[in-house]
Amino acid sequence: MTDEQQPDAESRNPYGHPPSDASEVATNHSMKRRRKRLVPPLWVWIVAVLAAAMIVLVRVRDVSGDHAVVNILTLILTFIGWCAFAFWFFFFSGYSGKVRLGCFVGLVASITLFFIMFRVEQVSGEMVPKFSARWAPPADSLLDTPTEMVAGDGIDVTTTSEQDFPQFLGPHRNGAIPNVRLAHDWDSKPPLKLWRQPIGAGWSGFVAVNGYAFTMEQRGDEELVTCYDITTGKLLWGHSEANRHSTVLGGVGPRSTPVVHDGKVYTLGPSGSVLCLEGATGEVVWRDNLLTRYNVPTGEDYLAVAWGRSNSPLIVDDLVVIPAGGPKAGPHVSLVAFNRLTGELAWEAGNKQVSYASPTLAMLGNQRMIVSVNEDNVTGHEPSDGRELWQIAWPGNSSANASVSQASLLSDGRLLLSKGYGAGAALWKLTASEDGSIAVSESWSNAALLKTKFTNHVIHDGFVYGLSDGILECVKLDSGKKQWKKGRYGHGQILLAGDVLLIQAESGEVIMVDTNPDALEELATFAAIDGKSWNNLCLSGDLLLVRNAEEAACYRLPMAD
Repeated sequence: MTDEQQPDAESRNPYGHPPSDASEVATNHSMKRRRKRLVPPLWVWIVAVLAAAMIVLVRVRDVSGDHAVVNILTLILTFIGWCAFAFWFFFFSGYSGKVRLGCFVGLVASITLFFIMFRVEQVSGEMVPKFSARWAPPADSLLDTPTEMVAGDGIDVTTTSEQDFPQFLGPHRNGAIPNVRLAHDWDSKPPLKLWRQPIGAGWSGFVAVNGYAFTMEQRGDEELVTCYDITTGKLLWGHSEANRHSTVLGGVGPRSTPVVHDGKVYTLGPSGSVLCLEGATGEVVWRDNLLTRYNVPTGEDYLAVAWGRSNSPLIVDDLVVIPAGGPKAGPHVSLVAFNRLTGELAWEAGNKQVSYASPTLAMLGNQRMIVSVNEDNVTGHEPSDGRELWQIAWPGNSSANASVSQASLLSDGRLLLSKGYGAGAALWKLTASEDGSIAVSESWSNAALLKTKFTNHVIHDGFVYGLSDGILECVKLDSGKKQWKKGRYGHGQILLAGDVLLIQAESGEVIMVDTNPDALEELATFAAIDGKSWNNLCLSGDLLLVRNAEEAACYRLPMAD
């Protein structure tokens, strides 16, 4: 070998031997492969891009018809995209084992520590969770339980007036207060705050009679029916029952709204407790329990009626009528009627599980009837004996796509149904025959309209207004034609006050909207309370009572001149 053919010292390996071309090529190839494995391969990017595209599609197109489902799908698709990167990183990347193990341990430790320190306190109507520290006590547990309170003299709820708001959704149980004229300018004449204070948990609304306000609330382990002075907010009496109903999705406390009639207060608790109380003192007149009466085992009602009984009692003549239900597997009783003075059983009717709606007394021509939205149908009943007069299929499941919204039966036989969870709205026609039978026929239905998930619709001058999956919508009643849909207020509540709509947004803000079928027209707004507000409004004269699961307030609204 000549000098020119001998390798120089720098090109020799550590042992003084010339390099092997094959080993050098293999090493270089290995290093290139390792560098490539530090960057995710094409299939990971394809999965991530497809997941992102699907997120855009479901959010823009709203393919499910339910924003809560859209949020769940968004979370699932985001998780799929993240898993593609994680799967590659932990099993196929070129990072060292120590780096991958350290990242895995750090990730698991961070997630574990987060859920050790925080809990899901509640979720919004669109399934957005709110977290709170695990060591922080629930707000309702910080309030005193008024078990020893005795009402003072002079509480009179037997005297009534046209300004009273004695039951769920107002005097006519339809979410409308026709004989009130509110001023539209809240800038020059703002609502006057009379009081604002903490309240126990629950989604019960206020009712008001003769200057006294009643509601239901949860304070610690006690479920309460409470009476307040409407102008001062002073708690006058509270009747407590040892019960605490709580679910992550449904929240804590009572859901139904009391009814005040003839000096008595009638309530239904989330776990089936029926009470008749003296309105002046809160003393028990009579009581019953639907779970005991209909042999529902302890804890099973959570399976059948997952978010707690929300039905507000209905007074008809000498009866108090309440949805009954039964065990998940049956048998079921749709409605039960008690003598409102004694609590004695008067009649039972129907064979369906309960929904979250409340029975309503309505007229078909000159004929009175009770309209009941049940788990998977809607029925009409003779008030005197509960006899079923007609029925309409209205699919639902009280542990899934539940029926919550009230049915609206007009005297001419038009029956409007609305519902969330992608069901939408339908208009039916009820026709009475000479032989006493009632025929039903569908006029129109549209799954995209009036998706009133936790709320109700109101009807004014031939148009329907409602929060459709959180957005205010106006629909022509006869044709089902959408007039407009605008204004994202969340899953709040709506009340028709004269010629305007009062809307409490899910955030607690109150908005006045004109009943204009041509366009959304906001007239005024003010911040009433803070936090998730699913409770129905109460308007007694010019006094607006609002509440949620943590605070309540009363405002005097300016009236039109």
